[in-house]
Amino acid sequence: MAPTPQQNDLEAVFEAATIYTPYERRPLRIYLMGKRGFDLIAASVGLILLSPLFLIVALLIKLENPKGSVFFYQTRVGRNEQPFKMFKFRSMVANAESMLDNLLNQNEIQGAMFKMKEDPRITKVGKFIRKTSIDELPQLWNVIRGDMSLVGPRPALPREVNEYTSYDKLRLKVQPGCTGLWQVSGRNELSFNEMVELDLRYIEERGFLLDLKLVLLTVKVMFGSKNAY
Repeated sequence: MAPTPQQNDLEAVFEAATIYTPYERRPLRIYLMGKRGFDLIAASVGLILLSPLFLIVALLIKLENPKGSVFFYQTRVGRNEQPFKMFKFRSMVANAESMLDNLLNQNEIQGAMFKMKEDPRITKVGKFIRKTSIDELPQLWNVIRGDMSLVGPRPALPREVNEYTSYDKLRLKVQPGCTGLWQVSGRNELSFNEMVELDLRYIEERGFLLDLKLVLLTVKVMFGSKNAY
């Protein structure tokens, strides 16, 4: 599908960003340095405070499936299309990836993503930790490693990026995040195109206050979301 004039304009804005003068780039550099510092402090404190919860979740996962692993990692695409390993609590059966091909025709979201409300691969414990987004908490380690930020676009799977248009790939210009505008604006109830638009809106408007607002909204969503699955 050909890009719209509005999409072409936004692509031009991103291209223009590469020719800013050092003086014009200074506020962005200051913001990014502060963002990284906040990420390191908040993620480290989060891992320490949440360690009892990690222990409980690990125990529940093991009780449900003693032979299965507690953690699960998956290759995701980060900034400038660089791959990295993203960590999560395991919420699916061990052979979930091999089952995916048989489920693709039941995808419930349009675009380069796969979402299925009653996914048969999800375990009983997995259903709860996905509903509350607890399964995402190990990504705090990705934040400390520098693979991700607390706030940014959702990190995509390689097979999703293979279906991206040049416009969709604009969301890969920045560090992916644990949360963002998509996650607090409807999450799985939104289409792929709506997710892209929200991510690009975040990239244009990002700043300290917006990041803090999204972190606080995420905490609220974790305990009251009906759109996570």
